[in-house]
Amino acid sequence: METALGGLGGRRATVADVGTGSGAVAIAVAKGAPGAQVWATDTSPAAVAVARENVERHGLAGRVVVRLGDLLDPVPGSLDLVVANLPYLPAGRRGWYPDLAGEPVEAVFAEGDGLTPYRRLIDASAERLTSEGMLVIQFRRRVFAAHRDELDALRDRLENDASAVLEAA
Repeated sequence: METALGGLGGRRATVADVGTGSGAVAIAVAKGAPGAQVWATDTSPAAVAVARENVERHGLAGRVVVRLGDLLDPVPGSLDLVVANLPYLPAGRRGWYPDLAGEPVEAVFAEGDGLTPYRRLIDASAERLTSEGMLVIQFRRRVFAAHRDELDALRDRLENDASAVLEAA
């Protein structure tokens, strides 16, 4: 979270939390950056309902908007920060992870090598981030951050990380 909040401070900023789930990250960003307007998105209607309840519970409904939709599609305008924790495991290997059987499938598993949601988010972020904007993602329990002009390098790092994991398996 320090990585995401470090560049915001108290200044006005527009932030998107993609794949918000319960809304915990969106809430933490709103509390840690009082000048931020936060948009939280998820493709799961159930997750959106839970996130909305949690935003209300924390008294942040005026600063955190929760929307149903794909990646950045429900968010208007340009963004200063995009944060995300998206599905990352290959759907074809679901059987390898019995410990995740209780998790919502769409929250953990993605088609192909597991990078498809991240590739799409990097592309969308390249179009929507301000010149000083940053993308911060969690991928395989590690945090990666890149400014708009570093997104190609971030994509390469993720590709290398995913390839190494698939080869080791």
